[in-house]
Amino acid sequence: MHLTLQQLRLFEAVARHRSFTRAAEELHLTQPAVSIQIRRLEENAGTPLIEHLGKRFFLTPAGEAMYATACDVLTRLRSLDDELDELADTLRGPLRLAVATTAKYFTPHLLGRFVADHPAVVPRLVVTNRARLIQRLGENLDDFVIMGQVPDDLPLVAHPIIENRLVVVAHPHHPGADQAGLALPDLAGERWLMREPGSGTRTSFERELAGQGLTIEPYMELGSTEAIKQAVMAGLGLSVLPMHSIELELAAHRLVILDIAGFPLCRRWNAVHLQGKTLSRAARSFLQFLKETAEAPSGTIPAALHPLPA
Repeated sequence: MHLTLQQLRLFEAVARHRSFTRAAEELHLTQPAVSIQIRRLEENAGTPLIEHLGKRFFLTPAGEAMYATACDVLTRLRSLDDELDELADTLRGPLRLAVATTAKYFTPHLLGRFVADHPAVVPRLVVTNRARLIQRLGENLDDFVIMGQVPDDLPLVAHPIIENRLVVVAHPHHPGADQAGLALPDLAGERWLMREPGSGTRTSFERELAGQGLTIEPYMELGSTEAIKQAVMAGLGLSVLPMHSIELELAAHRLVILDIAGFPLCRRWNAVHLQGKTLSRAARSFLQFLKETAEAPSGTIPAALHPLPA
């Protein structure tokens, strides 16, 4: 057969996702381009690899064999790539990362500093929600992922890195903006804006509420930190957000942090990967860089990661 590595990569992604659309998104191609390559692969194989039943598709026996081979070939190629990187004098090669949506506010800055020192490293960054991060972890798609709450139903290794401080934010004209020593129970009747259920930030806040015997019915549920910031700036309510996500809005006096007992909630971002995974040299170096950054004096890390003033 005269198949290509690109065809194997495409078929592996299609078979893994059971979706042409998601495979195209992962590989930054159009769905028609993926479909054309899969048809050519089937022509080269001389037999159907996929069968369509209604809106779903399944691998044929030949497709299952092709998928196993594609996985084996791509795994061996990644291993070869890692071995060549280990032998090289210069740190180089791909660095495959996936991060939670709220980690997008600091990860690119840290990547930029790392790549400035190691220009032969090629970062590949995926920003996605928690559910997709967990799925990517299970499928071993990345060197590691950066997330807050680490799932306990997968065999994982978590490396604590940057501190994640959660604060209560409000419109600058909120009555509590100039008050000190507020208590969370006093604000339970406010309109609260929250992320979707399962979000790490929301989970941490709900645990704090439960610890104080409180429950809050969200006034609005929004699917991104950016949407919540806009809603708070519009005076629609209060919210709990990571400190590093609101640096610009604080500087522009578009948001204020309320002084509430028990806040900020101090959590950690974690670099997470499957147990037994062998990290590439680039991944090991970046992980060490993240740990050193977390331990560095405040003047050497991005402003949004500085400790809160006393």
